[in-house]
Amino acid sequence: MPFPRAAGLLLHPTSLPGGQGIGDLGQAALDFVDFMADTGQQLWQMLPLGPTGYGNSPYMCYSAMAGNPVLISLDQLVQEGWLEAVALAAVEFPAHDWMDYDAVIPAKLALLQTAAQVFKATATPEDQAKFGQFCQAMEFWLPTYALYMALKDEQDNQPWYEWEPGLAWRDPEAITAAEARLAPQVFSYKFQQFIFFQQWSRLRAYANQNGIKIIGDIPIYVAHDSADVWAFPHLFELVPQSPQPGLTQAPAPAPPPTKKPGLVAQMAGVPPDYFSETGQLWGNPIYNWQAMEQEGYRWWIERFRVLFDCMDLIRVDHFRGFEAYWQVPCGEETAVQGEWVKGPGAKLFEVVQAELGELPILAEDLGEITPEVIELRDQFAFPGMKILQFAFGGGADNPFLPFNYERNFLVYTGTHDNNTTVGWFAELSEWERNRIRDYLGAMTHEGIHWDLIRLAFSSVANQAIIPVQDLLGLGTPARMNFPSKPEGNWAWRLRPEEFQELQGGLGQRLKYLTQLYGRYPAPPPDNGATATESENNGI
Repeated sequence: MPFPRAAGLLLHPTSLPGGQGIGDLGQAALDFVDFMADTGQQLWQMLPLGPTGYGNSPYMCYSAMAGNPVLISLDQLVQEGWLEAVALAAVEFPAHDWMDYDAVIPAKLALLQTAAQVFKATATPEDQAKFGQFCQAMEFWLPTYALYMALKDEQDNQPWYEWEPGLAWRDPEAITAAEARLAPQVFSYKFQQFIFFQQWSRLRAYANQNGIKIIGDIPIYVAHDSADVWAFPHLFELVPQSPQPGLTQAPAPAPPPTKKPGLVAQMAGVPPDYFSETGQLWGNPIYNWQAMEQEGYRWWIERFRVLFDCMDLIRVDHFRGFEAYWQVPCGEETAVQGEWVKGPGAKLFEVVQAELGELPILAEDLGEITPEVIELRDQFAFPGMKILQFAFGGGADNPFLPFNYERNFLVYTGTHDNNTTVGWFAELSEWERNRIRDYLGAMTHEGIHWDLIRLAFSSVANQAIIPVQDLLGLGTPARMNFPSKPEGNWAWRLRPEEFQELQGGLGQRLKYLTQLYGRYPAPPPDNGATATESENNGI
């Protein structure tokens, strides 16, 4: 599909101001769309929107297809009549300028449960019909997800592979009994998804009406403790289950006594790289690609279907894993002792394309990239990624230097996995800083963050995406994620006063550079002349 020249911003909704202790899909999200439209931005990139589990990472979710209920705007629920204002006012949410997940999540989920009860008791026939239509449209994943979450509550949040065997391995009698026993809780989780997708659809429609496309994010792997692995264990590399009485399934060899059935047999990760000398050991189960292929990649088709229905474009995380992936045996403490194994390659994307049509995919092609990965990316004309923070090590052949770019790429100053540009520059050696100065010719009074924004916007890459932290010139404390650091990530929030800065002079500077480098959605009004920076009072 065509990808015209444009500019955009990277900001996860949890980082928005407003809401109750965490950014949400409410008014602040609409205000951010207005800001983007006013400054000529056409792309809003987000992190994955799934229900987060361990470490609150959006890349480690309880479902590959569900939405995160914590993003639901409670204020909108009050406006719609599903939550009483007095009930919302009675809950004291943390007033930090960072996200206190441990305090926010249980408080929001309790209010959402209350809203579900109100909906069940007072919904009109029209509301009930809409809810039923939603459940039918999401039949592939919603019933399993809702039951899985209800069971996790009942099982004190233990992972599914620690449940009693009948539930863990989905014995039909055990599942039927659980569905009856937990019917109110299952309804509540379905209601959460109904509201999430309602609010998300409104936000996306508003963005599209203002000329802004949403870039979603699809992690290549899913969490071990997820509804997907619980429902489809045969599609993942797990320690096989011993035959259980009452379970109708093909006999499996008994697992070694030290390996509990359901545990990960082969773990996902990446070898040592820029981010870590020992690699990254993610711990997700590797896919059983042979089983996936035998089922016609149905799970992947449905996963992409949900995302394509929700987003305008999809960034596929760790794209190189579809060509070959790094596999680490269970029991290893680092990713060093892994091996490369061939992935499904073009077969997967050909099947998805045949079923769903055009693939609005952006390839996150970072890391150890081989000619085979590039060939796979280019076979489908997926745009790749360039990161300016990677550009200044090595020589003139560094592929991240702007003069080596081609048009079918997205360029970033940095991503959620990088330090902020100001924080990154502060940690460089003097030699590296001098190399950047030499490349730029001169560093402006605006700061290194604006120098790199200019460099990104002026490049030939069709799309330029800037993290909001870099617009503000924030340092390392505003970093979103430290790869391989299990805790303390994903907590940064945009403060209200910082948003006001964006809506003021910083926004005008962003708009000017967007126009200057041909990334504005339409030519500015012809009033006889285009203002220069000096005429804009130094903006």
